[in-house]
Amino acid sequence: MEPETFPEELADALVGVQRLIRRRLRREMPDPRLRGAEAELLRLVVTRPGIGISDAAKDLGLAANSVSTLVNQLAGAGYLVRERDPADRRAARLLPTPAARTRLDAWRRRRAALVRRHVSRLDDTDRQALLAAIPALRKLADTLHEEAEES
Repeated sequence: MEPETFPEELADALVGVQRLIRRRLRREMPDPRLRGAEAELLRLVVTRPGIGISDAAKDLGLAANSVSTLVNQLAGAGYLVRERDPADRRAARLLPTPAARTRLDAWRRRRAALVRRHVSRLDDTDRQALLAAIPALRKLADTLHEEAEES
């Protein structure tokens, strides 16, 4: 039986790790600095080139007008291109620029190196526990995503 505080402790640990990774990487990344929502949208568009604003908003759990604002900011920074959707001339498709792909690749490499460096400082038992937890954490993320889509 898990302790009553388990959900809160898990959430705090995940948020803490993510925050520290983000802070460390921001110091190393070139300007312009991307806020969390901008980086999330950029990752989504690189993963799903051609995604529309409303689908991006749904995936990110944001309002369409908020995503539209993020698109304008990222387009202005040279990271996104907005194209008309040939199937629906009123809709826009979002495409990453080569600069966006380069920036995300650099971010991923730096993130992997940072995490690798710190995981290597843990003992074998802790490293194995983290490795074993990855499938459960992915399932947790899936259920959170599914619940967000239902609301």
